[in-house]
Amino acid sequence: MDYAKELAKQFEIKEEYAANIISLLDDGNTIPFIARYRKELHGSMDDQLIRAFSEKLEYLRSLDKRREEIRALIATQEKLTSEVGAALDRAQTLSELEDIYRPFRPKRKTRASVAKERGLEPLALLLLRQEKGFSPAKAAEGFVSAEKGVDTAADALQGAMDIIAEQLSDSAEIRKQLRPIARRGACLTASAAKEGEDSVYAMYYDYTEPIKKIAGHRVLAVNRGEKEGFLKVSLTLDEQEPLRVIGRLIDRRTNPLCSDLLQQAAADAYRRLIFPSLERELRSELTETAAENAMKVFATNLKQLLMQPPVKGKTVLGLDPGYRTGCKVAVVDGTGKVLDTAVIYPTHSERKIAESKQTLLRLIQKHRVDIISIGNGTASKETEMFTAEVLHELDRKVYYMVVSEAGASVYSASKLAAAELPELDLTLRSAVSIARRLQDPLAELVKIEPKAIGVGQYQHDMPQKRLGETLDGVVEDCVNSVGADLNTASEALLSRVSGLNAAVCKNIVAYREENGSFHSRAELKKVPKLGPKAFEQCAGFLRVPESRNPLDNTGVHPESYQSAKQLLTLVEYSEKEIKSAKFADLPARVRAKGEKRLAEQIGVGLPTLGDIVKELSKPGRDPRDELPAPLLRSDVLGIKDLKEGMVLKGTVRNVIDFGAFIDIGVHQDGLVHISQICDRYIRHPSEVLKVGDVVTVKVLSSDPNKKRISLTLRL
Repeated sequence: MDYAKELAKQFEIKEEYAANIISLLDDGNTIPFIARYRKELHGSMDDQLIRAFSEKLEYLRSLDKRREEIRALIATQEKLTSEVGAALDRAQTLSELEDIYRPFRPKRKTRASVAKERGLEPLALLLLRQEKGFSPAKAAEGFVSAEKGVDTAADALQGAMDIIAEQLSDSAEIRKQLRPIARRGACLTASAAKEGEDSVYAMYYDYTEPIKKIAGHRVLAVNRGEKEGFLKVSLTLDEQEPLRVIGRLIDRRTNPLCSDLLQQAAADAYRRLIFPSLERELRSELTETAAENAMKVFATNLKQLLMQPPVKGKTVLGLDPGYRTGCKVAVVDGTGKVLDTAVIYPTHSERKIAESKQTLLRLIQKHRVDIISIGNGTASKETEMFTAEVLHELDRKVYYMVVSEAGASVYSASKLAAAELPELDLTLRSAVSIARRLQDPLAELVKIEPKAIGVGQYQHDMPQKRLGETLDGVVEDCVNSVGADLNTASEALLSRVSGLNAAVCKNIVAYREENGSFHSRAELKKVPKLGPKAFEQCAGFLRVPESRNPLDNTGVHPESYQSAKQLLTLVEYSEKEIKSAKFADLPARVRAKGEKRLAEQIGVGLPTLGDIVKELSKPGRDPRDELPAPLLRSDVLGIKDLKEGMVLKGTVRNVIDFGAFIDIGVHQDGLVHISQICDRYIRHPSEVLKVGDVVTVKVLSSDPNKKRISLTLRL
């Protein structure tokens, strides 16, 4: 297969670009590096598109590999005809390849194989010929044999029809024609597995929906209900059209006696063999599509969570709420260094509550705490109310924010946490994590396996390997779009930088501890095992604010340093101005000189020139700073305080297929149904909302007993 040609068609790009990307990937370049520093070679495709391209390339290569495996398997049986070979060459999907291989696949004992052992295959061939004047009943009498277990002519005809049924089931052409019929007309049906048993799946106890219309989240819900034993699930399809299709392919209408038997064989093949197989295939297809769409939502949510704006330079007090074991407290300074820890008991006796209040006030005053970060787990609401009371007693404004504590316990029990915070008890480490994830969500959350962060529904029902790959790709893209400070980045953060593996990251940290801060990107070359290729892939994504060369604190790649300096000279910056490293008016100067002309003079493409200009005009730029700041609170509401029509500010916590969950500061997130997001039609909530968005909502209803809050964005 000509991969470049095929992928250029699928992604609607130039064939030249497709060939370049394939070559870059095969040469060991990472996706972030290709997306950021090889734009001229692929037309400025973004990292997500290149990642999709890479996955499709892998699929096509695995398709070709399987094609050759099947060809070899059929050849060993000495059954590889020119027709079979041509069919293999034409196959565009794995299912088509498997359909071609089906007749040649070694089978377990079947009704057809038993009939063949009894010598009934010649009778089946006679039936299929449908010659005029042929009498099936009379011919069958010649195959009666007590020795072979064929006692009557009827037994012989039944065996012959079993052979024909299996041949029809193995026909690639029949399956090819029936698939679109099934996709178009099949319905997914569900019913209660046990009479009178209530469950969260009650809405599916009498449920039918065409598979062409069914939403992915309903497929996943039905699957889970079936897995947990609450639902019986199947596909239904009117069999008239499939039987007509099979009949047209096999019945030549030349012998009515043969036609009747062939129609019976066709019906048996369809009901017993073809439809059950199609049902499994279509349900697998539905699940796979639903899972892929769900993982796209997870990926979007994770990206938005990781890219939430950091709260820089603030002293943060982290609270990890709890009932019996108390609320763990950790204070960290603006760099994330742990200043103090404690355990308080704000949900215990009045004496304990009073002591806890004094402890919290003392820590806030002693360390000049700016913001309190509260984990949203068990006892979060009580801790939030307690915190709001404490803040009222201060003589200055201190805010708090409830943050997701998903994965904090996973981090606190990890080897990484033990290495970072060896002097702290496991329970206190999670409070440190909660504080730091408010300061810099990206730097802290990369320490946790993406799957443990919790960013969508049915996460545990996904193919875990595929989910891990998808979410890992998101983390990699986020880290490389922001960049990492070479002198402060943790080993976990460095491991997500393009071109760096675990061993090299360990060596970077060890080098830093032994030799002090890096003073330039070039110094990276002294790190053991960090060779020229790794340097090429990682250098542009690492920042060195302490470097004398201002380019080391930008996204300009070292390979483009000379081009950047040439640009500054061409747009007439003086030596003094260049030393000051202030180029805010650079875009205007470039426009005045002409971008195309400058690019030609320097010898770079327009995309690279644009990136150099953007980086030099805002050195040390963090793309997250351009997003809305997180919503900080100083007071608290309870669900009982909510009234219909009340307008509140909230933060989007999760975006799902049928709506979004909004944190409005009452511990229980409220649901905005997709129909209440905006006045126009949208296919998915992610078209309008993203995790971390601060929105204004109106309360439609609230039910304290069921802990349900219904909200609208249509004010």
